[in-house]
Amino acid sequence: MNKLVVGNLVHRPLRSLISALAVAIEVIMILSIAAIMLGMLNGQRTRQSGIGMDMITHPGAGTNLIGMSGASASIKVADILSTLPHVVVAAPVNIQLTAGKSLENIYGIDFESYNALRPFVFVAGGPFQHPNDVIIDDYQAAKGYNVGDTIDVLHHPFRISGIVEHGKGGRKFVPIETMNEIGGTPGKASLFYLKTDDLKNQENVRNEILSTPGMGEYDIQTLDEFLSTLTPEKFPGFNIGLRIVIGIAVIIGFLVIFQSMYTAVMERTREIGILKSLGASRLYIIAIVLRETGLLATVGIALGVGATYFMRSIFHMKFPTLDFAVTPHWVASAVAIAFLGALLGALYPALKAARKDPIDALSYE
Repeated sequence: MNKLVVGNLVHRPLRSLISALAVAIEVIMILSIAAIMLGMLNGQRTRQSGIGMDMITHPGAGTNLIGMSGASASIKVADILSTLPHVVVAAPVNIQLTAGKSLENIYGIDFESYNALRPFVFVAGGPFQHPNDVIIDDYQAAKGYNVGDTIDVLHHPFRISGIVEHGKGGRKFVPIETMNEIGGTPGKASLFYLKTDDLKNQENVRNEILSTPGMGEYDIQTLDEFLSTLTPEKFPGFNIGLRIVIGIAVIIGFLVIFQSMYTAVMERTREIGILKSLGASRLYIIAIVLRETGLLATVGIALGVGATYFMRSIFHMKFPTLDFAVTPHWVASAVAIAFLGALLGALYPALKAARKDPIDALSYE
């Protein structure tokens, strides 16, 4: 049977190649959209963990979506927070989401307090020297930037004063006063990062903040609580978008396999008649069609997974700031979805072939 299956596929190389490529495209679509969407979340989680804070607080009207909160709190709140028992550092931050060549969060920071959370590791240059200075991370610098170069941030020219190791929140940092001046929000911050003397005292810090006059409505989270919000389930439309793309990919693979196997069955009507006249059972005929489909799907899946990892390597070299996370879980899911979709696409043609009457099949022209 295996020789018959391989022979049938080799006899029609172009159709077999197109079918395998359709499955490969299905796998690439599933893995790529998952890698980009999940990569954004995982990258955000990693960078937030690297800031050095263990609590975060902002006015109750704020949002947990980084960069989407308005600068509605006074920077002076940081002075109040820093005087509370068990609070070692209180850093005001204004984070703005910008849409230039790509979506990115620009961090407006008070360098002294933000650096106190966990010191920057400078690769080149140093802290801000002037109001229009910017600090970028090494991934951003890999695009060809050096200390002293001018870069556009928030539609304004900034001089690069330093390059730091990645993983400390954002990829571009400007003085919070300059960001507020550009945004028309003088003296404001969108949130405050806190560093406590001991994680065991976090609940005490929460109670102290809520009992402070004017801060009773503040939203307060520990780092673990905040990171738990950066999941697909917490983002509106995330899973819906993912399922839509997966659904489209499955439909493409299903239709191509269905058309390919249906045409193959029609072309091999006499061959099926000969097999049945020699005693081949319905199950045997179904097995032949499904084995052909399984072989096509296996080749397509291998091409798709290989192409996705190749794409990841290219993206990491060309676009180092792009988080493209290909996880074993999603590779296994894409393989299962593509393989089952291909078999379902071949099921009707297989059943049609199995139901053919051998006499009618032999007389088919």
